[in-house]
Formats: sequence, structure tokens, C-alpha cells
Amino acid sequence: MFILKRQDVEITNIQHPKKDQQIPILHYQGQTFRLIQVFNAAQEEEAKAFWRDLTDNRGKACVLLEEPDRYSVWGKVRLEQLTTEAGEPETDASPTSFIQACLLLLQAVYIDIEDLLGAKQAVSFQKEITSVFQQGRFPKADSSDAVNQLLTVDPLASLQTPPWQEQHLSTLLQELYRLGRQHFGNAGFTSRVMDALQDLPSGDRNRFVAWLKQAPGGKDWQ
Repeated sequence: MFILKRQDVEITNIQHPKKDQQIPILHYQGQTFRLIQVFNAAQEEEAKAFWRDLTDNRGKACVLLEEPDRYSVWGKVRLEQLTTEAGEPETDASPTSFIQACLLLLQAVYIDIEDLLGAKQAVSFQKEITSVFQQGRFPKADSSDAVNQLLTVDPLASLQTPPWQEQHLSTLLQELYRLGRQHFGNAGFTSRVMDALQDLPSGDRNRFVAWLKQAPGGKDWQ
């Protein structure tokens, strides 16, 4: 939607209905937006890329707020939604870099299984991960063709990433670890697989690893 300056908007706080915390709300021309992600002043390009991905590729209603010391992305939300529910913004997809990181790990496990255990085990893994996607209702992963693309197309070169939410990523990481142990017989595969994250820009990689440390099942990958 828009790139705004601080003087263009009003920012207030409301009480979260279920938690002891305040929710920052951005007001602009009669519309309300909830904070999605904050970037520091040196991350201008990352902030704009994240905002453009949400608005252009995913059709989300967002604004990018440009301030002297930071950039922030806000997703459109209704105030009545915030006061009656947990009130997640419309743009609840995870950051693109987190989804790309999970896809890199997925592909690394798949390649390791194929290289070290053979094509038969790789086919078995593809069927198993397809079942995970179907049971978890993962968007854009509901057909064998879609899953094959997720396993083979470079996520850093793809024009679109699937609009997965945080719970999708957590589920994928936990199931990927379970399947990896099942195929390899131990957890030794994780260190090899984590090397795939070197393909990410260092800033994206560091943020993902920090998120991984507190994510459900994330400790299995440390």
C-alpha cells in the first residue's frame, strides 16, 4: 500500500485482551494497522523487500513506516477484532526469509537421504513429507507437483514463497527432525543440514537462528 513517515500517522496502544501487554496500533486515514515486524535503520532494503513481498506477492494490506532510527511493517486490522480476539493482523504469514530457511533445511534433508540412502528412501521421504503438508493444511503444498517443487526449486531464486505461518514452520521443523532421525537412525544429520543456511544473507540467517532457539522443537536443530 503505502510508505509513510512518522508525521503521517498516529500511533497508540491498546490493552491485549488475553495478555498483560500493550498492542501498538498505527492509525492512517481512518484505517488501523498492527505491528508485524521492525527493522533497524541499516536494514532499509530488507524492510522494503519484506513489505513488497507482502503487498505485491501476497496481496496483503500493509504500510511501511519510515523513521530516522528504524523501519516497521504494519498489517491492516480491525479494532473490534483486537478487542474481542487475540487479534492477529491480516498479514500473519511468517517473514519470507524464515520460510526460505525452512525450505533450505527441507531440501538439504531430502538431498542427503537421496545421496546417502538411495532413491527408494528419497521416494519414501517425499511421500511422508507430503502427508505432513496435507495433515497440517500447509498452503501451496496440497499436490504432489507442489511438493516436488518445494523439494527441488531453489527457494532463494523463486519468485514466490508459500504463505506459511509460524505454526506451519514449527510443525515442519519438528516433523522434518522426526523423519530425519527415522531415516538416518540418529540426529547426526542436523549439523550437515544446517550448513544449507549458509546460502542465506547473514542478517536473515542470524534472525532465523535466533527464532529457531525459541521455536517449538527448535532445540533439536541446535
